[in-house]
Amino acid sequence: MRKIDVEERALHFKQPAGTSRGVYTERWVWLVRVSDGSAVGMGNGSAIGVGECAPLPDLSYDALPPHKYKEVLEGFCRRVEETGEIPYDDLRNYPSMLFGLETAILSMNHEQKSKDNSQLFDTPFSRGEVGIPINGLVWMGTFDEMSQRIEEKLEQGFRCVKLKIGAIDFDAEIALLKQIRQRFGSRDVELRVDANGAFPFDEALYKLELLSQYALHSIEQPIRAKQWANMAELCRESPLRIALDEELIGINDPDQKRQMLNIIKPAFIILKPSLHGGMMGCREWIDIAKDMGIGSWITSALESNIGLNAIAQFCSEVYGPDIRMPQGLGTGQLFTDNIDMGLEIRGEKLWRTNNSHNL
Repeated sequence: MRKIDVEERALHFKQPAGTSRGVYTERWVWLVRVSDGSAVGMGNGSAIGVGECAPLPDLSYDALPPHKYKEVLEGFCRRVEETGEIPYDDLRNYPSMLFGLETAILSMNHEQKSKDNSQLFDTPFSRGEVGIPINGLVWMGTFDEMSQRIEEKLEQGFRCVKLKIGAIDFDAEIALLKQIRQRFGSRDVELRVDANGAFPFDEALYKLELLSQYALHSIEQPIRAKQWANMAELCRESPLRIALDEELIGINDPDQKRQMLNIIKPAFIILKPSLHGGMMGCREWIDIAKDMGIGSWITSALESNIGLNAIAQFCSEVYGPDIRMPQGLGTGQLFTDNIDMGLEIRGEKLWRTNNSHNL
């Protein structure tokens, strides 16, 4: 008989995390613990799995008021207890809950086999044998703050740097990119930018043309989501490759996924399991995009290390052991009160240690 309990937890940022939607100083997540025994956490030898449900306010499709979120999540937990199965179809519209429950079940199943509930898949990364290349993330801030953060990422060994743009003056952001390119060519440092939908459509193409002068890899979500015709026009006309992120949120039906990608035809899609349908939904996105010649990569969405551990292992499982494209998995060091999961950043790669980290 499976039992599941839910724990609400606050995470606190080491420094404010600035986005085009505002600044985050704390982050609420819900941890789900599933046991295959009659009690959770009672020391009775039961295998216990842990997953993280981490909706982002004003962004996630299932971002509900905290009391309502917990109520809905507990309702799905009761169904899993009763049936022993995750109700995937009903959870399509609750991606962060689906991801947490998927993680918890995988975690419990692996502990039953190996006594290590932090390992979810049997891949070289999950076994601590290889690392996954990641980009260094530079949050929005003043010109001086962003310049300093870029220097820090380069000194740490990152050769792919992603800048959040859209918060300070556009000319200042261009100056930052120019400053980097004066020191490092595109073969030395890959630059990605993420506008989080900050550009007005009537200014977007002009700004994309200016940005393209600095040999950028791509830009994420230049205009707000749900403007399919406008985004499709930008993807046709832009000299800079466009990646979709927020555009994918709330599109949970496979046929609609294919329809949207066929209309917009982006160069890339960027997948966050907490936002884009859990592991199941992200597999669908990856398969559909691949069929259409669209690239993809995976990134975290400000989860704790429990969620990051699951996302990184999922990434290694779907893309295989030889991942060349840097992924967005570097957010595990943002919190003062994170949870140790044996994740380490060495140079420009994320690694799992060989130590067991049961929870």
